[in-house]
Amino acid sequence: MKSGKAVGPDDIPVEVWTCLGEAAVEFLTSLFNRVLESERMPEEWRRIVLVPIFKNKGDVQSCSNYRGIKLMSHTMKLWERVVEARLRKVVEICEQQYGFMPRKSTTDAIFALRILMEKYRDGQRELHCVFVDLEKAYDRVPREELWYCMRKSGVAEKYVRVVQDMYERSRTVVRCAVGQTEEFKVEVGLHQGSALSPFLFAMVMDQLSEEVRQESPWTMMFAGDIVICSESREQVEESLERWRFALERRGMKVSRSKTEYMCVNEREGSGTVRLQGKEVKKVQEFKYLGSTVQSNGECGKEVKKRVQAGWNGWRKVSGVLCDRKISARIKGKVYRTVVTPAMLYGLETVSLRKRQESELEVQFQLLHTDHFNHKEHDDTD
Repeated sequence: MKSGKAVGPDDIPVEVWTCLGEAAVEFLTSLFNRVLESERMPEEWRRIVLVPIFKNKGDVQSCSNYRGIKLMSHTMKLWERVVEARLRKVVEICEQQYGFMPRKSTTDAIFALRILMEKYRDGQRELHCVFVDLEKAYDRVPREELWYCMRKSGVAEKYVRVVQDMYERSRTVVRCAVGQTEEFKVEVGLHQGSALSPFLFAMVMDQLSEEVRQESPWTMMFAGDIVICSESREQVEESLERWRFALERRGMKVSRSKTEYMCVNEREGSGTVRLQGKEVKKVQEFKYLGSTVQSNGECGKEVKKRVQAGWNGWRKVSGVLCDRKISARIKGKVYRTVVTPAMLYGLETVSLRKRQESELEVQFQLLHTDHFNHKEHDDTD
C-alpha cells in the first residue's frame, strides 16, 4: 500500500505499520488470524467517511457529476489485500476483463481495439463499435448479487462470510465544506476507495456477462467500461440489447446518455444503433480509457491531445521547474513523473506517420529545452 494516502476515521496511516517493521508484521498477522477465525472485524473499521469529488465535467451543482470516495481505515485496507490475495488464487476471471488483472493494463485494451480497427480499415470493411457506460457501476451492485457471484466463482463460504462482515453494520458519514452529516447505513453497492472492491467488481462482471460476452477483442471490459464490436450494425445492436438485458435484470443500469456508437470505415447510409427503441449517440471519435480513437482510423487528434497533455502537465509543475532554489535532480524527477507520462500515454499503441512523429519530437524537445534552460539557470546561480 502506498504512503501519503488520506487516513480513515481511526487516523492511523499505513506509515505507522511500515515504521514498526517486524513488530507490525507479528501484530497484524495475529490480528488478521483472529479476524479470519471469528469472521468479525473490529468495530472501528466499520466507520467510513464519504468525500464527494467533482469529476471536472458538467454542472458543478449536480450531484451526478460527483464521485464519492470513501476514506477507510488503512489497517482494514491491509486486511482487504490479504483477502484479495486469497480470492485471486481460486477465482479465474475471463480474458475479456483487462481491469485490475495481473499483467494487463489500459494499454493492452487500447492496443487490441486499435489493431482491430486498423485491420478493418485496411480491408475496406466496416467495423461497428458500441462503448457501453454503466451508471454508478460500483454503487449499483446489489449485495445479494455479490454474494451469489462469489459463491458461483468458487469462493469458499468462509471467505464469503468474511466479505459480508466487511459490509454489514458499516456506518457512513459524508464530509463536505460545511462539516459532516450524521451516520447512515448504505445497503447497496461496493465501497469506493476499498482495496478489495475492484476485484469484487471484476468478479461480478465476469458472472453477469458469462452468457453474452464474445472473445476478445470483440468484447473487452475494463472494470465497468465495456466495448462491443461487430461486423454489422444489426449484430452490434443485437449484442447491445443482450448485454442490457443481462446486466439490468441483475441490478445494474446501462446509461442511455453516455453509451455511444462509432462506425469505423463507414460507408454511406450505414444507419444508427438503437437501444430499446431509442437511438444511441453516434460519434466520430471516442475517448477510450484515456486514448482518443477515431472512426476514420487516423490518430491525428490523439497526437494533438498528447501534446496538449504534456504542456498541461508542465504548467501544473512549472512552479517547481522554474524555482531556482530547487535542485536539478528534484526537477528532473518531477518532470519524469508528471510531464513525460502525460505526453507519452498510450502512444505505444498508435501507428504514427512520419509527420506526426516529427511533431511529437519537436514538442518533446521544446519541453526538454524549457526544462533544461531552467536547470542551466540553477547551475549558474
